[in-house]
Amino acid sequence: MKLIDILKTRTRHPFRPRSSDIIQHVFQDFRDYGAKGDSLIIGEGHLDDRRVYVVGQEKPKPKKLRSAADVGKLNWGMLSAAEHSQVLRLLQRLQETGPHEDAVLLSLIDTYGADISMESARQLQAFFIANLIRAYLNVPIRTISIVIGEGGSGGALALQVADRRAAMEDALYATAPPESLAAIIFRDPGRIEQALAISKSRAKDLKHFNVIDTIIPQTKRVDDVEGMAQNVRAYLEKTVKELSRARLEKLMQKRLDQAEEMGVVRRGKFYEIKRFIEKPLKSFSKPPVDIKLIADPSGATIHIDDTSYGDGTLMKPGQAYIRCGEERQGASGDGCGAVIALEDYLRNHQICPNCGKQHVLDAAGWVDALADAGTFHELFRNITVADVLPEEEIHDYYRQFLDRQKGCSSFNESLVTAHARVHGYPVVLAISEFAFAGGSMGVVFGEKFRMAVEYATRKRWPLISVCCSGGARLYEGIVALMQMTKTVAAVERLKRLGIPYISILADPSSGGAIASYAALGDVCIAEPNALVIFTGPRVMKARGFAVQDDLVRSDSLLAVSAETLELADFYCDIRGIQEVTPRRDMRRSLARYLELYARFRAGEKQKKGQRPYMRRVVHSAGVELDDGNG
Repeated sequence: MKLIDILKTRTRHPFRPRSSDIIQHVFQDFRDYGAKGDSLIIGEGHLDDRRVYVVGQEKPKPKKLRSAADVGKLNWGMLSAAEHSQVLRLLQRLQETGPHEDAVLLSLIDTYGADISMESARQLQAFFIANLIRAYLNVPIRTISIVIGEGGSGGALALQVADRRAAMEDALYATAPPESLAAIIFRDPGRIEQALAISKSRAKDLKHFNVIDTIIPQTKRVDDVEGMAQNVRAYLEKTVKELSRARLEKLMQKRLDQAEEMGVVRRGKFYEIKRFIEKPLKSFSKPPVDIKLIADPSGATIHIDDTSYGDGTLMKPGQAYIRCGEERQGASGDGCGAVIALEDYLRNHQICPNCGKQHVLDAAGWVDALADAGTFHELFRNITVADVLPEEEIHDYYRQFLDRQKGCSSFNESLVTAHARVHGYPVVLAISEFAFAGGSMGVVFGEKFRMAVEYATRKRWPLISVCCSGGARLYEGIVALMQMTKTVAAVERLKRLGIPYISILADPSSGGAIASYAALGDVCIAEPNALVIFTGPRVMKARGFAVQDDLVRSDSLLAVSAETLELADFYCDIRGIQEVTPRRDMRRSLARYLELYARFRAGEKQKKGQRPYMRRVVHSAGVELDDGNG
């Protein structure tokens, strides 16, 4: 059967059994906790005398779609932030009362994706998804997840991390809905069949990439509730017995280890050697590759005085200039039109000094904004997709896409990792490069982030990340989505060792990036007017959702974040954005937190072979001295 037929006649069949049907037939004594919302079921039952906590995503049944208002509801089968809050509170309770040696947590996944409404966005939906992934990694109970129908993007991933992961034979689990995938990759929403092939969303693909462990046989008739429930129950009985024979501590450790390996299909001797002998770049400072300069072919000093840009700017020979609103190739023209010396523009971190219009800052610009001059040493620069994925997994569409990225950036991938100093304090940097594939998260991004964390833990240096991303790299299919789990697992390593992690949310911070590592900083600092949202406004509008752009910008979300302590019953440990800081002040703001860490470390008893965390200041004579603050 073709993939498109599986999607239409099996996975999305209106009479396909829902989570409530499976629960009813598997657990005769199920006690519903009465979760609030149309798309969530929480409760408990017993399987062979063992307590099973159940979290289920519920798509609507045909009987719920009788009126025009019902049919017009846009977020059926999509968990809202309020519903995610209830799941997070359950996991928090299990964490506080655990370990649970005689119980199991089961998650049933069947969703189009997470709710992308403005209400959920304003309630920090992306932060909920990230914290749920982390909570599932840490919950002290044996866990099982089953994709019983459709696994849509981060909405499915939020509940899918488990000790044992399964999917029904005809289930589909994708980075994005196939219609959206076709529109983005092929600019044609009708090419769903090809989009499904690229998404690698079938059960056999999921098992190949270690997204699941087991494929559960499906019944011949798609609406056979009893048959499907019988197959699920048989799997659960076998799996619960298997898990009960393993020590809970080992299972939990394996959860974390398994998450950190997501997406690395190819890891041979060459890769291991390359990763450690690679020489870092010791310095970096260049203007953006796509900068649009005003040229002066005569080499003489000229005077700008025309109807469009009559600001009387005097242009000096040999000096490069840009015009506000036309500073990039293909720029929209929005801006004041002021003529600005390129040197001044870059020194002001690509913000117009006249009107304040800011451009998305590339990785090189963030290096200049954060790192002390001459201290930037790039790490793991030359890792490519070919080092991580086998050749047969890199399809022609993806090769063409990667070819188009050449020359777009001075860096080789969408994540730049390095060690540097910030006001003298040593740090590890992980900076999104928006100029390369929109800062998209793919297998190289995830692996470099993991390696940066590994480097930080070895040195015991704080990690500073800059999120400037549009989300997962759709060309890689399901393995790109799994980088959310991988980066969350890496952050968890830092937290367990007490190493600070500061997350900077740049414009834009969206998609899988903000719904994973970027939302988990011990401190989250955003730049002014940064878009911080799981699903971007353009996609929301295309799906029929109302959008008010200013309400999902950092300045507005800072006010929402300020209420999280008073609303701790809803937000649990989520605190959102702690401060909004202009680019010019970001380095100084970081130094405050780094200084606190240095003082904390100063009071520690140093282990053998461990160097103290100290600030090193380069004086005017070029001599590097310890400050004594650490």
